[in-house]
This record gives sequence, structure tokens and C-alpha cells, in this order.
Amino acid sequence: MDETNYILPAEWYPQSAIQLTWPHEGTDWNPYLEEITDTFVQLASVIAQRERLVIATQDPDAVKQRLMFALSKNAMRRVSFCQCAIDDTWARDHGALTLLPLTENYLKSTERGSQAISLKFQFNGWGGKFPADNDNLIALHLYEEGHLAHRLEQHTDFVLEGGAIESDGRGTIMTTTQCQMRRNQPRSRQQIEEELKKRLRAKRIIWIDHGHLSGDDTDGHIDTIVRMAPRGSMLYTYCDDPADEHYADFQALEQQMKTLQRADGKPYRLYRLPLPDAIYETDGHRLPATYANFLIVNRGVILPTYNQPAKDNEAARVLSAAFPHYDILPIDARTIIRQHGSIHCLTMQFPKGTAK
Repeated sequence: MDETNYILPAEWYPQSAIQLTWPHEGTDWNPYLEEITDTFVQLASVIAQRERLVIATQDPDAVKQRLMFALSKNAMRRVSFCQCAIDDTWARDHGALTLLPLTENYLKSTERGSQAISLKFQFNGWGGKFPADNDNLIALHLYEEGHLAHRLEQHTDFVLEGGAIESDGRGTIMTTTQCQMRRNQPRSRQQIEEELKKRLRAKRIIWIDHGHLSGDDTDGHIDTIVRMAPRGSMLYTYCDDPADEHYADFQALEQQMKTLQRADGKPYRLYRLPLPDAIYETDGHRLPATYANFLIVNRGVILPTYNQPAKDNEAARVLSAAFPHYDILPIDARTIIRQHGSIHCLTMQFPKGTAK
């Protein structure tokens, strides 16, 4: 098959499995390990009701024992484990991206799994902020142990985190200027754009220039502020409180969103997600709470919530409009954001037919 005739599928395409990388006492989760483990169990339970779950963990037996008390026997049959050393738990950024062959019926083809390509990019702890040597190898462990049913393509000369990009499944990739310009230096923006197009087999790149969240360690990942949705739609975070530190930047984001066009020249259908009220850590720094960090699973959307009923409900209504016929599945993400991420950051999906 032509090596350029591939696509990075949109996340709402049918899925085989979701990856989680399980927390342990040697991670930064240690001070509240029990609380975050409870959150992971909730995530595992919701995911395993709808598709396979692949868990990277240092202690498969202990995780299995924990899950057996929460998951049904049928759900447990959908869970598999990969034992490996782990620095942290952000599977979105150390996980492999998956390309599918672009044919007329590639979603229905029985051959797509054997033809799919896993892309393993370099992961360096968001620009060297945190240790990442073990996490940088997790995708290789999954591949070598047979959890991925397709071939691996390594891009060790290029840094790219899964949370830094969004795909519409039609050749358009969206990313943020502030993140990409802090990776892969001294490349220029144009050089980075060409590299993204070549490596992801994309036709065009949309650059988002605004929307940095206070407390975010990723230098502005796209999955914290803007997400793509079916039917030529996008969701973006807005802030209408002039007293909020994010106000000016998110007003600029909203203006930019209104100028964006699809590949066919038509405007995107836009949905506004509220910015949660400020949540602070005990030392006083603001945490990056966002509803944009939702996870799409088969026929469902897992929504991070923050015990803010009015805004949690508004976010659920917006997601229901953007994803009609999908179940909205809320999970409390207040413990997750204490380590400056949310639900999407903890997960990586594998398209249908690509995970054993």
C-alpha cells in the first residue's frame, strides 16, 4: 500500500480499546494514591463496559485484584495487562498514535488492522520538565508484547504528544502554536508544520494561537481548550468573566475560532464549553480544570466534572448537542487535575481492528 495513503482517524471513529497507565506509589500521585486509584477504577469500569481496556502497570496482579471487586466478569474479560516500568500515567502523551489505511471502505475492511501503522514519537516529559525515560518506552512494550496488532513506525527524532493534536479523520490536524514552538527546536513553525503533515500523512494544519490554561504543564495542549467533533464541528472553552485571569486570552480564542474554515471552505459548527470556576491546590496555585478534556469511547463521551453542578450540567448539554446519540458519562476529575491533567490526558484510544 502507498505509505502516504493513510489517515489519523478522528477519535469518534469505532474503537478496539483504550489504554490506561496505572498509578503507583513511585509516581507523583503517591500523596493521594488511594483517591486517584478510585478514579482509575471508575474509568476502567466505564471503558470496559464498551470496549477493550489495555492497562500498562508495574504490578498487574495488584491491579487485577483491585478491578475484580468493581468490574463484572464480562467486563474483566475485556481487560489485558502489560507489565512495565512507569514514571507517570499520562497515556495520551506517551501512547502510540494509530494510522489507518485510507480506502473507500477502510472502516469496514477486515484488512485494516494488519495494514494499520502505530506511530511511536519521542516523549521527553513535556520539554524535559519531568522524568520520562520509562514512559518513553511504554508504547514499545505494548507492541513487543503483542497488544497492538499492526506494525510500528518509530519517529525518535521528533517530539510529539498525543494531547498536542486533534484530527478530523479527513486530513486536517489541529494543534497549538505555543506547544509546538517549544518542541523540536530550532525548527521554524513552517518546518514543524511540514513535519507534522509528513509524519501524520495530513493535508493541512490548523494552528490555534490562544487559550493557555493556568496550571497547565504541557505548554498549551489542544485537548485542554479545543476539540473536534462529528459533522464539521468544534468545541472550545470560553470565559465570560472579566475578573478571571483567562478572560482576555479566551476572548481572543473565541474570535479566532469564528474565523476557522473546514477544508471545503465552509465554517465550522461551533459549540462553547464553559470554563470551570477556579479550583486551587492547597499551596494556592490554580489547577487546569477544563471540560474540553473529555474522552470519546464507543457510543459514549466521558465528561470530567468538578462538583460545580451548574457548569457540569452545561458542559453535559453542550456535549450532548455536539455528539448526538452518544451517552454522556460523567466522572469526577478533581483528583486528576491535582497533577495538572484530566480524563483525556490519562487515556489513549486504539481504532477498531488495531488492538489484539
